[in-house]
Amino acid sequence: MNKTEILKILNEIFCDVFDDDSIKISESTTAADIENWDSLAQINIIMACQSDFGVKFDLNDVLALKSVGSIAELIERKLRL
Repeated sequence: MNKTEILKILNEIFCDVFDDDSIKISESTTAADIENWDSLAQINIIMACQSDFGVKFDLNDVLALKSVGSIAELIERKLRL
């Protein structure tokens, strides 16, 4: 799975988590760009990513996530393992 495909699925996850079909994310999207992206939303995003992509993140992985791009890179790396 390439990064474009990962970003497409991530966009669907973000739309679901925030219950807003108008959300359009990019690699540079951060919590500051999306209203209501707080710690609880972050947990829901992480859980949805683990479920939808079939990957498992450890605490250090999660703490390093600062943008949608970093989430996509982590997923891409985990899928290669």
